[in-house]
Amino acid sequence: MKKVLVTGGAGFIGSHVVEALIRKKYEVAVIDNFSSGRLENISGLPVDLYICDVTDPSVINLVQSIKPDCIIHLAAQISVAKSVADPLADERINVRGSLNVIQAAHQAGASRVVFASSAAVYGEPQDLPVTPEQPAAPESPYGLAKLTVESYLKMFHKFYHLSYSILRFSNVYGPRQDAEGEGGVVSIFADRIRKDTPPMIFGDGNQTRDFIFVRDVASAVVLALEPAESLCVNVSSGAPLSVNQLFSMMKKVSGSPIQPFYGPERDGDIRDSVLSNEAAKTLLHWKPVTSLYDGLGETIGKRQHRKRVAH
Repeated sequence: MKKVLVTGGAGFIGSHVVEALIRKKYEVAVIDNFSSGRLENISGLPVDLYICDVTDPSVINLVQSIKPDCIIHLAAQISVAKSVADPLADERINVRGSLNVIQAAHQAGASRVVFASSAAVYGEPQDLPVTPEQPAAPESPYGLAKLTVESYLKMFHKFYHLSYSILRFSNVYGPRQDAEGEGGVVSIFADRIRKDTPPMIFGDGNQTRDFIFVRDVASAVVLALEPAESLCVNVSSGAPLSVNQLFSMMKKVSGSPIQPFYGPERDGDIRDSVLSNEAAKTLLHWKPVTSLYDGLGETIGKRQHRKRVAH
């Protein structure tokens, strides 16, 4: 049985990845510092849990003691706004923390690192949909940090033959996502609908995004453990949706009568973003299977829902 270590495995995306790994009969270990992850997300699952921060150099010795065959690196600082406000903190977590994990993978003899990158590496899209071949031009410290880690992975592959799968996520949504802070527009809208509180939409609401359900993301992450070659692909729906359309659909799903109100545009917000998922379909033999209507219904109605996992 192949052993997989998941950093950030108690978090929103991480806990769904852990469930998907267990369904596929992998042996799973989790590292999390619980800065945003929650114990209840993985409680009762057959995993070895280690409470540690990836920015602590001791994580290198810890990973060597775990001896994983592969590492899925999801632990991160995820707020673009926080990266702008405190780029040093973002670099410490997203660059140095990631480099600790990559170095640990090399020293532990792991065969591959699967890295959660982001659409933020592209910056303002030149053409839509955005393909992995588009030149990266990040417009935030967060995007720059993600791109830097991608470059480190390529260096470790060159010098140490450590294989990698770089997955550039679009806007991930689903159960267990936190509506506080940088929780994502879907989770924020869902929280307001449950509380019968009108949400604010920044700008005119016609800006478009690419929304992908978290279990579809988890299935892509698990598939990314197995390719023979290293790769870089987008994990996305490939379908643009405006913020206004999103809220209208969430009202329809929930039956809520509330109306949004509008505020000023946010500085640095990209107007339109949709990622091509053709490379993931070809290289990972993956495609999203959850309709937006079904995914939103589960997100609004069952925020803490977790499907039973066959052990």
